[in-house]
Amino acid sequence: MRSFDLTPLYRATVGFDQVADLIDRALTADVAQPSYPPYNIEKTAEDGWRISLAVAGFSDAELAVEVKDRGLVVTGRKSDEDASRKFLHRGIANRAFERRFHLADHVRVTGASHVDGMLHIDLVREVPESLKPRRIAIATAPVSDDNLVEAKAVN
Repeated sequence: MRSFDLTPLYRATVGFDQVADLIDRALTADVAQPSYPPYNIEKTAEDGWRISLAVAGFSDAELAVEVKDRGLVVTGRKSDEDASRKFLHRGIANRAFERRFHLADHVRVTGASHVDGMLHIDLVREVPESLKPRRIAIATAPVSDDNLVEAKAVN
């Protein structure tokens, strides 16, 4: 596997350290990423997304969605089952999970719903007014008599 040195990126840029950290995290991630539970990420609007996780068998009380440190953390913990149940075959996964998503600046979670074994988490990017582009009016300098130069006729 290749290893990339991002030091030149840190030396030549200011304020892009988060992008470099993201690239570094993506390149050094373990090959064996957890695949449970499966999920989709869909774009629902220009600045909106929906993450859908397949969490069949989990109740609302067994699921938790948290936003902390610019990250979205979804966890599922099964409650202890009745010990009197004896399975001949156990093919349905009831294991606990934790799935993490890194959120970009100004992306916030607007809601979550659990319907038909799917956990849907809606996200939206809300850029503050102070960071949106704005047009600056250009003022013209007033003409004063001091700035005028008298022209003399040559003949």
